Amino acid sequence: QVELAESGGGLVQTGGSLRLSCTASGSISSINAMGWYRRAPGKQRERVATITNAGNINYADSVKGRFTIYRGNAKNMVYLQMNSLKPDDTAVYYCAAARGAIFGHWGQGTQVTVSS
Repeated sequence: QVELAESGGGLVQTGGSLRLSCTASGSISSINAMGWYRRAPGKQRERVATITNAGNINYADSVKGRFTIYRGNAKNMVYLQMNSLKPDDTAVYYCAAARGAIFGHWGQGTQVTVSS
């Protein structure tokens, strides 16, 4: 079992920055990749950024150039640095972990609200 815990959400103005943090516990040795997804009100959850154990990184087009995903010094930590935030970034952000090819482990989410 993999448990994920996110933190770092909050309320910021347009153009502001936040850093989200995620800590994994449990069967972390089986994790192949970690990432961040988000779900805005009335919308489906979408992938924001992912990073594999090999270092392969993917970003959603909407956040490329503004967000950076990186692993912490500890293997069980992943961060999402969010800069130049826009109201469209408002969502609940979820940390995710993959075992094999599937992101099937999810945190409880942290709210990010960007005001106009």
